[in-house]
Amino acid sequence: MDFLNNESLLSWLIGGLLIFAFTIPYLRRWNRKQQQTRVKLDEAMRTGANKALMQHPIIDLSRCIGCGICTKVCPEGEVLGLVGGKAVLINGSKCVGHEVCMESCPVGGIEVALGDTTSREDIPSLSGDLESNLKNVFIIGELGGLALIRNAVNQGVRVANTIRERLEGSLRSQPVIVMGAGPAGLSCAISLLEMNIPVMLLDQTEPGGTILQYPRRKLVMVQPIEMPGYGLMDKQEYSKEELLDIWDQIMDTHQLEFHSGHQLLALERNGDAYSLQTSSDRFHTQFVVLALGRRGTPRKLNIPGEGLKKVSYKLMDAESYQNRHILVVGGGDSAVEAAVGLGQQTGNTVTLSYRKPALTRIKTRNEEQLVKAVKNGWINILYESTPESIHEDHVILQHKGETVQIQNDSVFIFAGGIAPFKLMNSIGVQFGTATIT
Repeated sequence: MDFLNNESLLSWLIGGLLIFAFTIPYLRRWNRKQQQTRVKLDEAMRTGANKALMQHPIIDLSRCIGCGICTKVCPEGEVLGLVGGKAVLINGSKCVGHEVCMESCPVGGIEVALGDTTSREDIPSLSGDLESNLKNVFIIGELGGLALIRNAVNQGVRVANTIRERLEGSLRSQPVIVMGAGPAGLSCAISLLEMNIPVMLLDQTEPGGTILQYPRRKLVMVQPIEMPGYGLMDKQEYSKEELLDIWDQIMDTHQLEFHSGHQLLALERNGDAYSLQTSSDRFHTQFVVLALGRRGTPRKLNIPGEGLKKVSYKLMDAESYQNRHILVVGGGDSAVEAAVGLGQQTGNTVTLSYRKPALTRIKTRNEEQLVKAVKNGWINILYESTPESIHEDHVILQHKGETVQIQNDSVFIFAGGIAPFKLMNSIGVQFGTATIT
């Protein structure tokens, strides 16, 4: 046993055993996590949740070193995962483009973008100036495929700068028409005003865009942005009311010409300008900025009883609903947020009906709230169910092949919106390489 008296050899032996003792468990954990990620990826691919609807991380596998930082920093949870030592997109539908993964990647191997849109039938063909195939008709905000308030605001400013450059030295008798008073449209209109360019902002409803549809006091994540007419917005989260107050403050301060009750119906070329027809009036302009969003009008179920007064397509104030039997229909974030909010009110019995066997396209924060709500008995979920008819005091549903009747006082339907693609096609706007019908 002379080798035991050899201190150098003994040190190497002990060191090797220690490394072995720590390495094997690590490799086992790493392999187990890889297998779990593969299962999640397979499930996401099966349900279609891996497909990104808007911007998403695009990974350069030649640069990726598999450090896993991008999988941990995403505010929306498991958008990315590691498979085979490389980052992969798992839940693309959950990505809203925070870009934290891109900023955190130590080797610059991630870009957050739309990817190849040439075959996307839901993304308009736009130039680098955000101009459509129609000259001087610009598309900004969610309709162009990018989510987040920051992106909307930045795009509005970019288009305003482009219009200013094109107007250099020319007459400005007709105001620029901006359709849509969400963050994109508002930032564009205010930027134009600050450049002394006449502008008119139109919308179907009041200023706010998609934010108007949020429940009362809903928190909205806002990355730091420089909002035209206001200044730096540097809080991580703003409530719905805070954002709407900021919009009102900006519009009042700048005396922006705004008109509600205008739904875009048609846009026709008239020489070097356009004739724009809304549900309330007709306008003539050289420049049109479309910031219409993608939500469109609420999609209806077209079932008996849907016209009853107790049926709604948005929830503004959960606290006003108490001691009621409530049905929420849908499987997206809006449906989950409404169900969880209503379920926490006094005396409510809330049922969430979804036609599929699982919720796959909701944000991680909402998923966590949903699990908590079910565990606490605030809501009951009926997967694989569809409403069949709505009555004054009950609702009939089909649930896994069986007819179910539940007591009911109020129904909230969140079946998505009919995006304005048909309208865009009638105007002549091109989408990818195909035409939306």
